[in-house]
Amino acid sequence: MSDELIDAIENMREAEALTLARERLERGEDPLKLLELCRQAVDSVGKRFENGDSFLPELMLAGEMLAQISEIAKPKIVRYVEVKRVGKVVIGTVEGDIHDIGKNIVTFLLDINGFEVRDIGIDVPPAKFIEAIKDVRPQVVGLSGLLTLAIESMKETVQAIKAAGLRDKVKIMIGGNQMSENVKEYAEADAYGKDAMAAVTLAKRWVGVK
Repeated sequence: MSDELIDAIENMREAEALTLARERLERGEDPLKLLELCRQAVDSVGKRFENGDSFLPELMLAGEMLAQISEIAKPKIVRYVEVKRVGKVVIGTVEGDIHDIGKNIVTFLLDINGFEVRDIGIDVPPAKFIEAIKDVRPQVVGLSGLLTLAIESMKETVQAIKAAGLRDKVKIMIGGNQMSENVKEYAEADAYGKDAMAAVTLAKRWVGVK
């Protein structure tokens, strides 16, 4: 049976989606489970966009709804999660790709799990990743991308980080719909995160947090 919140997001009923999210959170629904429903809905809109069945404004609205619901849910999550800073992450969508919904979910979950996150945005060239690594000195770098062309950009970014003498100072994860273990090997990254929670698990492992 379809969830009413998923249905509202998929069909661009913004006011209804926000009202439903607030009501369900006030009733004590698990905020992380609620965000997972939102992610499923946004993924559905993203697939329609990829197939040419919806348009960019719809994809952007779905992402905006997710961002707003995330802000509503965050205090509820923090109430139950003791947030102690455990590490630093630099994350961005690689050059040539402007998709940020998945990246934003990962950033949000890393934040509430204790990471200081520098989100450097979309369509990020290798030089900007290098600049951020030098500035932030993170333990983890996240490369995000939805499009197939992002695969080559990821490889180029890892190579640039290596050429800058920073490769042995960071762990690099990749993520996005087109990504896989094979892409991880091709790009010479350290790991592939199949979803946002996998990314959090990897980051925690790399900084020695259970």
